[in-house]
Amino acid sequence: MSNQKLRLVLSLVFLLAAFIPAKAQKWTLQQCIDTAQVHNKNLQIGRNNIALGEQKQKEAKASLNPKVNLAADYKYFFELPYQLMPQSAFGGPEGLYKETQFGVPHNIGLNIQVAMPLYNPQAYGAIKTTKIASEMRKLQYKKTEEQLFFEISNLYFNAQILEHQLIFIDSNLMNTSKLLKNMQLLHDQLMVKGTDVNKIQLQKDQLLTQHELVASNLEQVMNALKFAMGLSFSQNISLEKDILFQIQKEYLSTSIVDLQLANTQNRLLTSELKTLRNSRLPSASLYGSYGQTGFGYDEKPNDFLKFFPTSFAGVQVSYSLFNGTITKRKINQKKLEIQNSELQISLAEEQNNMLIENAHRRRLVAQNSIKNNSSQINLASEVYDQSVLQQKEGISNLTDVLMADNALREAQQMYLAAVIDYLKADLELKKLTGNISSKN
Repeated sequence: MSNQKLRLVLSLVFLLAAFIPAKAQKWTLQQCIDTAQVHNKNLQIGRNNIALGEQKQKEAKASLNPKVNLAADYKYFFELPYQLMPQSAFGGPEGLYKETQFGVPHNIGLNIQVAMPLYNPQAYGAIKTTKIASEMRKLQYKKTEEQLFFEISNLYFNAQILEHQLIFIDSNLMNTSKLLKNMQLLHDQLMVKGTDVNKIQLQKDQLLTQHELVASNLEQVMNALKFAMGLSFSQNISLEKDILFQIQKEYLSTSIVDLQLANTQNRLLTSELKTLRNSRLPSASLYGSYGQTGFGYDEKPNDFLKFFPTSFAGVQVSYSLFNGTITKRKINQKKLEIQNSELQISLAEEQNNMLIENAHRRRLVAQNSIKNNSSQINLASEVYDQSVLQQKEGISNLTDVLMADNALREAQQMYLAAVIDYLKADLELKKLTGNISSKN
């Protein structure tokens, strides 16, 4: 009997679990960012680009490794090559030559060739350049990462603001519904006109429309947030209700990614210029070959196929005497690119300092607005409650109530707008000071 009761209880638990909808998980901002670091496709592409840069760097280093080639060839001469022989070599007169054919129709060659660079300035320059390019890929990944953090934070804050806006609308709807009910009772008692009831009904309809619009905007923002996180649109998530922001927090300025990229780009151009200059230097390599050369003849009775070894080793030096001033023109172009790069670095620093100052000012203004609008909401709420009470007692008219309601809604909207301004200014300040990736 105890086993049957246990099975019955478990069955009821499973049935309840099947019919009760799953509660959406509460996601913090940091959880959204951590999820995006794993699932976002742009970051995955960035990680692949970093691996690609490492492979290119290894490829450049491999250019200094020895190269081994195997070469084989077979030739059949329908017509043997001619050579001119001096007749004096065979006892003839001086200054006269006689053509003759040498060789056999079948020629086979099999060689192993080895080449190893001893000194190649362009290869050394390519190694250094690919190393700097690999650093740039890492910085570009960091920039993509920071841009994603900025986007997710923006979407997260927008979603929180929209949810708070829905809370305000629901509260206003509740107040308006109560007021509409009271006005309908007064109308039934012929104490107010029908137009007064219609005004309240219109206000309620407007709030319902506004609620539907804000809910639609919230759904769109949540879809954009899921996309940035790399999640499926069907996954049900919800955000923390409390909007967390710290007042009067200063960030230590660090080198931002854009400036690091600009400096690394300058280093890359300088390395390319050095490589161009070094291309005028000679290059030296050690090379050698070992093989077998076969000669064959297929006419009887002297048919044969014989192989003879051949091998050599040597040092090759290559030096460009004149290439039509192409290298000189390339060097001049690279110098101009470096000058532009230095100007861009200076311009980026000045622009970043200006944007930091502007963000500080916007955040300070928004901070003061939040304080003022918060007190205005409390005051407008008290005025609205008093107006409704006075309207019930017949002291004030409906116009006073509607004006108080509009004042309350306006104060709510101004408060939310100030919070949005503060969060955006603070987020931008984090980005401009190089603190967007921090968890503080």
